[in-house]
Amino acid sequence: MDFLTLTIGKQKNIALIAHDQKKHELIEWCEAHKEILKGHFLCGTGTTARMITEATGLPVKGYNSGPLGGDQQIGAKIVEGRVDFVIFFSDPLTAQPHDTDVKALLRIAQVYDIPIANNKATADFLITSPLMSEEYEHNVVNFHQNIRERASTL
Repeated sequence: MDFLTLTIGKQKNIALIAHDQKKHELIEWCEAHKEILKGHFLCGTGTTARMITEATGLPVKGYNSGPLGGDQQIGAKIVEGRVDFVIFFSDPLTAQPHDTDVKALLRIAQVYDIPIANNKATADFLITSPLMSEEYEHNVVNFHQNIRERASTL
């Protein structure tokens, strides 16, 4: 079996992340979609999580700040099956000192077939999708089989 079918539950585990120049935009977005977000488990990188909670009252579990490993922590939660949806308002016009961490997070979200929005328009489409209130099955690479096959060839 090359793929495993995983299920994203009705209650989503949503990571909220924003570069500095996009934090206020993400906070406004969270406020606009507060009623939907209240039904899901929220987490985020340190400063962003704190700012969202203070501004909206939504409970957001905070990890480290992005440049201090927060992006990597959220990537690890994706691998563990504990984050299954990412809203990341990135700033394409400003160089980021932790750009390699951001790329690693985006890559792992792709590998695990996780919905990810990098801007407000995409986030609006995702959060208003009928799939937000349903279970969703998706296929990911069968990593255990992949490891067995690689180990047998080395």
